[in-house]
Amino acid sequence: MKTAKCLCGKVSIEIQDFHTKVGACHCSMCRKWGSGPLLTVNGGTGDQIKITPENLVTRYKSSEWAERGFCSNCGSNLFYRLLPTDFYSIPIDLFDEQEDANLTVEVYYDQKPKYYDFANETQKLTEAEIMEMVQAEYFDEK
Repeated sequence: MKTAKCLCGKVSIEIQDFHTKVGACHCSMCRKWGSGPLLTVNGGTGDQIKITPENLVTRYKSSEWAERGFCSNCGSNLFYRLLPTDFYSIPIDLFDEQEDANLTVEVYYDQKPKYYDFANETQKLTEAEIMEMVQAEYFDEK
């Protein structure tokens, strides 16, 4: 178990497995939400994590398939959740210990502003590639 905490420490998120692969999202919503790219790790599904206390978590449905959570006391970003799969991405910097964490993928790379770049070699996916994966995974008839 690893525990993430918001800035004020009132909300904690316990995850069963800490994944060391970090992803960066450059979409305009993530950048507006956090004033920069959203850097997250795989948190697992809702049955694999524990968020307490739930009454301090504000949830915002930001698209047809996702919601974002933040601490209603300090405003810290807590998670990005894919609704169809109940999958949570947790901001890496909510964890005090981040040993072996490594930036591996950047999504919505075509929306990344020119004023910053990461030094890491990463997989880079465009908005079209992400939307194609979302459509195929969640909305196409199987």
